[in-house]
Amino acid sequence: MSVKNQIKAEIQKKERGKIVVPSDFEWSYGVENIKKSLLRLSKEGFLEHLARGIYLFPEEDELLGKLYPDIVTIAEQIARRDRAQIIPTGAQAMNQLGLSTQVPLNAVFLTDGSPRTIKVGNRTIKFKKVSPKNLAAKGTISGLAIQALREIGKDNLTDGQLETIITQLKNEDPENLYHDLRLAPSWIADIFGKILMYYYE
Repeated sequence: MSVKNQIKAEIQKKERGKIVVPSDFEWSYGVENIKKSLLRLSKEGFLEHLARGIYLFPEEDELLGKLYPDIVTIAEQIARRDRAQIIPTGAQAMNQLGLSTQVPLNAVFLTDGSPRTIKVGNRTIKFKKVSPKNLAAKGTISGLAIQALREIGKDNLTDGQLETIITQLKNEDPENLYHDLRLAPSWIADIFGKILMYYYE
């Protein structure tokens, strides 16, 4: 059996909707053989080529054709492969917090890993490399809130948006909230401070 077919057989054992990268396979195949095999499998339509060295084993539907995982799932899979941290920014952060029902076509994530842009169907994921201090938030919700509030801006924040953010932040660990308010601009830190008062009333 050729290296390509051996790799294909290994992939077929995986769950569909998962990211595939060269390091998934035994290096006994040879690095170049693995890379060439994955590229050939993508040209045959078995895999979806997302970016250099990154492939998707897509789900297939008889009526809809290829089905893609959501952007966050793909971004998190790539981050795990890279052993990198990521934080959604802008419209993506707003969507995840429930501040917007519109799913952004172009999602931007801050990362300490490799900068890259990945095309997934008609959507784009951009990984923007930043310094570690920009990824220092401990809380998942508070980290999202910082990015979403930066996107909205102090002068554009509505009462409804503030209420949604406060509701979400009440689910954050207060220790994380206290840590992360020191990373935020003063006006955002003030919002976090009000939530901490809620915990200790």
